[in-house]
Amino acid sequence: MYLVIVYDVKVDRVNNVHKFLKSYLHWQQNSVFEGKITKSQYNDIVNRLNELIDEEEDSVIIYKFPYKYLDKKILGIEKNPISFIL
Repeated sequence: MYLVIVYDVKVDRVNNVHKFLKSYLHWQQNSVFEGKITKSQYNDIVNRLNELIDEEEDSVIIYKFPYKYLDKKILGIEKNPISFIL
Protein backbone atom coordinates (compact mmCIF):
# COMPACT_ATOMS: atom_id res chain seq x y z
CA MET A 1 0.00 0.00 0.00
CA TYR A 2 1.02 3.61 -0.41
CA LEU A 3 0.47 6.23 2.30
CA VAL A 4 0.33 9.97 2.40
CA ILE A 5 0.33 11.35 5.94
CA VAL A 6 -0.27 14.98 6.80
CA TYR A 7 -0.15 16.28 10.33
CA ASP A 8 -0.69 19.39 12.40
CA VAL A 9 0.63 18.85 15.92
CA LYS A 10 1.69 21.13 18.76
CA VAL A 11 5.23 22.48 18.55
CA ASP A 12 6.50 20.36 21.45
CA ARG A 13 5.53 17.15 19.58
CA VAL A 14 6.48 18.09 16.01
CA ASN A 15 10.06 16.79 16.20
CA ASN A 16 8.99 13.45 17.66
CA VAL A 17 6.34 12.89 15.00
CA HIS A 18 8.68 13.99 12.20
CA LYS A 19 11.53 11.77 13.41
CA PHE A 20 9.24 8.77 13.80
CA LEU A 21 7.60 9.11 10.36
CA LYS A 22 11.03 9.55 8.75
CA SER A 23 11.89 6.01 9.87
CA TYR A 24 9.09 4.59 7.65
CA LEU A 25 8.25 7.16 4.99
CA HIS A 26 9.79 9.82 2.78
CA TRP A 27 9.50 13.44 3.90
CA GLN A 28 7.83 15.32 1.05
CA GLN A 29 7.39 18.83 2.43
CA ASN A 30 6.32 20.56 5.64
CA SER A 31 4.24 18.10 7.69
CA VAL A 32 3.78 15.71 4.74
CA PHE A 33 5.22 12.21 4.42
CA GLU A 34 4.60 9.53 1.82
CA GLY A 35 5.81 6.11 0.79
CA LYS A 36 5.14 2.47 0.10
CA ILE A 37 4.74 0.28 3.18
CA THR A 38 3.48 -3.13 4.28
CA LYS A 39 0.30 -3.78 6.24
CA SER A 40 2.38 -4.54 9.33
CA GLN A 41 4.24 -1.25 8.99
CA TYR A 42 0.91 0.54 8.58
CA ASN A 43 -0.29 -0.93 11.88
CA ASP A 44 2.96 0.10 13.58
CA ILE A 45 2.64 3.66 12.25
CA VAL A 46 -0.96 4.07 13.41
CA ASN A 47 -0.24 2.61 16.86
CA ARG A 48 2.86 4.75 17.43
CA LEU A 49 1.19 7.94 16.18
CA ASN A 50 -1.62 7.34 18.66
CA GLU A 51 1.03 7.29 21.41
CA LEU A 52 2.86 10.40 20.15
CA ILE A 53 -0.06 12.77 19.63
CA ASP A 54 -2.59 14.35 21.92
CA GLU A 55 -6.01 13.63 20.43
CA GLU A 56 -7.39 16.76 22.07
CA GLU A 57 -4.90 19.11 20.37
CA ASP A 58 -3.35 17.40 17.33
CA SER A 59 -4.50 16.23 13.93
CA VAL A 60 -3.07 13.49 11.70
CA ILE A 61 -4.66 12.48 8.40
CA ILE A 62 -3.62 9.25 6.69
CA TYR A 63 -4.49 8.67 3.04
CA LYS A 64 -4.16 5.03 1.96
CA PHE A 65 -3.85 3.96 -1.67
CA PRO A 66 -3.38 0.64 -3.38
CA TYR A 67 0.09 1.14 -4.88
CA LYS A 68 -0.84 0.13 -8.42
CA TYR A 69 -3.52 2.85 -8.60
CA LEU A 70 -1.36 5.74 -7.43
CA ASP A 71 -1.06 8.61 -9.88
CA LYS A 72 0.87 11.59 -8.60
CA LYS A 73 1.17 14.94 -10.33
CA ILE A 74 3.35 17.73 -8.99
CA LEU A 75 2.73 21.35 -9.93
CA GLY A 76 5.52 23.80 -9.27
CA ILE A 77 8.68 22.90 -7.41
CA GLU A 78 9.11 19.40 -6.03
CA LYS A 79 10.47 20.23 -2.58
CA ASN A 80 12.05 16.88 -1.74
CA PRO A 81 12.05 14.38 -4.62
CA ILE A 82 12.18 10.69 -3.80
CA SER A 83 15.53 9.22 -4.78
CA PHE A 84 16.01 5.53 -5.37
CA ILE A 85 19.81 5.73 -5.27
CA LEU A 86 21.20 3.36 -2.67
